[in-house]
Amino acid sequence: MKRALLATAAAVALHAQAANPIVKGWYADPEIRLFGDTYWIYPTYSADYEQPARPTAFTPDQQRMRARSDLIWAPFLKQTFLDAFSSRDLVHWARHERVLDVAHVAWAAYAVWAPSAIAHDGKYYLFFGANDIKSNDQLGGIGVAVSDRPDGPFKDALGKPLIGRIHNGAQPIDQMVFKDDDGQAYMVYGGWKHANVVKLAPDLLGVVPLPDGTTYKDITPDPDYVEGPFMAKRRGVYYFMWSEGEWTGPDYRVAYAMGPSPFGPFKRIGTILAQDGKIARGAGHHSIVNVPGTDEWYIAYHRRPLGETDGNHRELAVERLYFNDDGTIRPVVMTNEGVAPRLVR
Repeated sequence: MKRALLATAAAVALHAQAANPIVKGWYADPEIRLFGDTYWIYPTYSADYEQPARPTAFTPDQQRMRARSDLIWAPFLKQTFLDAFSSRDLVHWARHERVLDVAHVAWAAYAVWAPSAIAHDGKYYLFFGANDIKSNDQLGGIGVAVSDRPDGPFKDALGKPLIGRIHNGAQPIDQMVFKDDDGQAYMVYGGWKHANVVKLAPDLLGVVPLPDGTTYKDITPDPDYVEGPFMAKRRGVYYFMWSEGEWTGPDYRVAYAMGPSPFGPFKRIGTILAQDGKIARGAGHHSIVNVPGTDEWYIAYHRRPLGETDGNHRELAVERLYFNDDGTIRPVVMTNEGVAPRLVR
C-alpha cells in the first residue's frame, strides 16, 4: 500500500503543471541556470511581499553610502541581499534565502541587482550589480562573489568591484556571464542604452584584453537597447538578447539579434517577449536555458500583474522557448499555466 501511494504521489507530481508566477514574492531579473540535474534561478529582490524582509546589518561606511538620498531612489534601499530558487523539474521550487548579503560585501550598500551565476573549477561564482552608480565618483558597479555551493553563502571575492567605472556610456549593471564552447568566459553588461562585452580572466576575477586590443567592447545592437543583456549559443550561432522600453512601464519587452561571435556584429531582428493585456504587463529582463542533449529551451523572465501600478511589483515566470527552422526565435506566448515538468537525467 505504501509503495502504491508513493507511486501515485510521484505520478501526480510528474504530471503537475507549473503555475506562473512560479514562486510567491516580488522578484525580478531572473537568471536561470542548470547545475547538474537541478535548475537554479537567481533573481533581484524587487520589493517586500506580505511582510518586510529582515533587516541587514550595515557597517558605518555602508550607512554613509545609504545616506545619499540625493543619489538613491528609496525602494532601492531594500535591495541589500539576493535569494535563489532551485527545482528538479521546473515546477516545484525551493527558496534559498540570502545566498548573498551585503554583510559579506563591504563596498555594496543598496541596489543589489540582476545576479549571474556560473560554475567554474569546482566553485560557484555569482556576479551582481550594486549601488546603482551615476558617475565614476561613486563606489559601486559589478562585483563577484564565490561559494562552494550554488546556494551560497556567496562572499565577496575581490573586496572591490570587478567593474567600477562607466565605459562606453554603459552603466555597470545587468551583468551576464557566458562561457563559450572552448571554455572561455565573457561577460556582457550595461544599462543606459549601451552594452559592453568583456573577456574574463581564467579565474573569473578580472578582465583581460580582447583580440582587437580593447578591454571594453561596445556591442550595443540597436538604439532601442536599454538593459538586461543575455547571450547564448545554439548550433554555432550567438544569440544576443536584451530588454527595451521603460522598466516600470507596460512596453517593457525583450528583443534579440544573431551573430557569428560573442562580439557580433549584432543587428536587431525582432521582439520575442512583450506584454499581453490578458496575462501581464512589463514583461522583460529574461534569461534562457537549454536542456543538455536536446533542443529544448526555456525562458525565465519577470512581469507585472495586471492592475499593479508599483514598478517594483514584479513576479517570476517560466515558459517554453522555440526556434524556427532558420534559427530565428518564435515570439514567446505568456501563460498563467507555466510549463510541464522537465527532469534532467
